[in-house]
Amino acid sequence: MGASTKRKKEKQKDFQKPKLKVGKTKAKTSNFTDTSFKSKAIVVNQQSLSADAPHPAEQFKHNLSLASTSRSDTQRRESLSYLTSRVSAKPSYNPVGTSTILTKLLPLVSDGSSHVRSQLLELFRGLPPSEVRPHVEKALMYIRAGMTHLSVDIRSDTLNVMDWLLDVAGDETVSCPGGWMKTLNSFSAMLGWNPSISSATGSKGWTSASKATLGAVKGGQAQARQIQGLVKFLRIGFKPEDPTPYKPQAYWDNIYRLPRRPNPFSYLNLFGPARDEEGEMYPDRESRQIIFHSRWSDAIAKGMEEAKKEGGAVGRAAASLDQVLKNGLGDSNRQSEL
Repeated sequence: MGASTKRKKEKQKDFQKPKLKVGKTKAKTSNFTDTSFKSKAIVVNQQSLSADAPHPAEQFKHNLSLASTSRSDTQRRESLSYLTSRVSAKPSYNPVGTSTILTKLLPLVSDGSSHVRSQLLELFRGLPPSEVRPHVEKALMYIRAGMTHLSVDIRSDTLNVMDWLLDVAGDETVSCPGGWMKTLNSFSAMLGWNPSISSATGSKGWTSASKATLGAVKGGQAQARQIQGLVKFLRIGFKPEDPTPYKPQAYWDNIYRLPRRPNPFSYLNLFGPARDEEGEMYPDRESRQIIFHSRWSDAIAKGMEEAKKEGGAVGRAAASLDQVLKNGLGDSNRQSEL
């Protein structure tokens, strides 16, 4: 081997030797992970695999929990969609019962997402009406809160929930505790037809709150929708009752026969606490006519006349309201001229 060949190999070895670093090394980032190690296996603690799918009841409860507690609008909507498909199936599948579903999901009536509110209404429509009727009072609390919400869209969607409740349990809605007076108060506040302002200030019986908060674009449509909701509510409340079959002996039984029910004279309220007029039950048509005439007749009549002057959808809705009031109060001796 020649001398020149040896010198070339020595130069190559010198070139391949690692160079010494001069100065400080570069600082590692805070999220640096050392990946230089090698492992033959990866162990994941507390992990189990199963070939069986979750039980349908557990899956239903899981989606019910997500629908009521998840912070994601998409997650809530998808969970409600799953519950709707199970409840509306033939046969229906509801392992927790209608009472639990209403208790968990009624707060979503005022949810900030329109898609969630729409899917919630679809779920409610799939519930059996016979199982909804015992829970009307609970449902009305959330519906009244949605009817007086600051958001126009939430108020409009809540009226759809009210329509559903009137369709499946109309008689229970107007006759349950607080169902008549408190709901009429909510309609009055929503429309701006406030009877307390009318009597206290001597104003026209209504305010401009409804128009001021609804906006110029959606104001007319929203007001017409609200009046239509009031029309449906009053139509059910003033619906004529089925006449009781005539019994000749009933008159004498009422006078001489001892009552068989506990506390038969409770309606006199001789020794009980002061009555909550708004929270009372008004189970018959006559009692609802009396309280409506004394509290809302003047304010609603004046607001209705103002709405008629606007014409369009609002005017047509006000005309329907006028007809319902005439039919509902026409046979009452306490009616005044509207």
